[in-house]
Amino acid sequence: MSDTFRAIWITNDGGFRAEFRDIPIRDLPEGEVLVRVQYSTLNYKDGLALTGSPGVIRRYPMIPGIDLAGEVVQSSAPEFNRGDRVVVTGCGLSETVWGGYAGMARVKAADVVPIPAGISTKQAMAIGTAGFTAMQAVIALERNRTKPAGRDIVVTGAGGGVGSVAIAVLAKLGYRVVASTGRREIHDYLRELGAADFIDRTALSAPSNKPMEAERWGGAVDTVGGDTLAGLLRTMAHGSSIAVCGLAGGIALKTTVFPLILRAVNLLGINSVLVHNTERREIWARLERDLDGALLDRMTQEIGLSEIFEWAPKILQGEVRGRTVVDVSR
Repeated sequence: MSDTFRAIWITNDGGFRAEFRDIPIRDLPEGEVLVRVQYSTLNYKDGLALTGSPGVIRRYPMIPGIDLAGEVVQSSAPEFNRGDRVVVTGCGLSETVWGGYAGMARVKAADVVPIPAGISTKQAMAIGTAGFTAMQAVIALERNRTKPAGRDIVVTGAGGGVGSVAIAVLAKLGYRVVASTGRREIHDYLRELGAADFIDRTALSAPSNKPMEAERWGGAVDTVGGDTLAGLLRTMAHGSSIAVCGLAGGIALKTTVFPLILRAVNLLGINSVLVHNTERREIWARLERDLDGALLDRMTQEIGLSEIFEWAPKILQGEVRGRTVVDVSR
């Protein structure tokens, strides 16, 4: 094993700088599990980190990449052995902990999850934080009495990673899913994932002087926030829930309490970063069971780590469809 590994190295000492660098393995932070990283992903947060946008990286220098999957090289934790296939998503990677855009990573055992037998290492990163978040959202809706036999479920930001996986999982579970997107050219792709119908994103985000409108949705997975979330709240059915997991449309929410107190609408916050390991394993087990691997493969594209700076602006501009896996070896 080489004494160094290639990684993207970000500093902000007098100015933001991101570059490739060879890092000594001995410089890796403390942790019980040393992983040879094979794949990472490109998520919206990764795009922010790579382009110097504030709000993701909180400690410099940093190796970005909020997800990683690979093979255990060394472990002082009894639950992991050399050769085990493992995945880490969130858990502070690319924020305060060196992340997945690297050949090696040392992480805490509490953050590591064995990859289920029915999921390949590459598929684990095709799922990544986006798919993990989507499954969290589905489970949250289930726990709040959302049933397949009810009204339509709407998924906003449908062409993105969270949206794509949410549609595929919900459709497999028997829900009638309406995909919200502004890109008509991806309707066939979304229909293949299981979308039964479509609504233009402008229809949900359009301003209104009414605190509530006609009940339409039996549930929602919202990856957008802002005016889209406000529009959803006005049109949710009585007793329905919205799993909120994104802010691409803005962080401000202009609404009233009427949908909450007159229709008993539930806002379910989804945080995929701070999740106990036991719950992480349960979510991965549900992904193995409820996400069609063939559909996952069709929504996934692969790039090399050497291409990451070219792709980072694309995901911020909404030009990336589905999931993007990063092969860190090239």
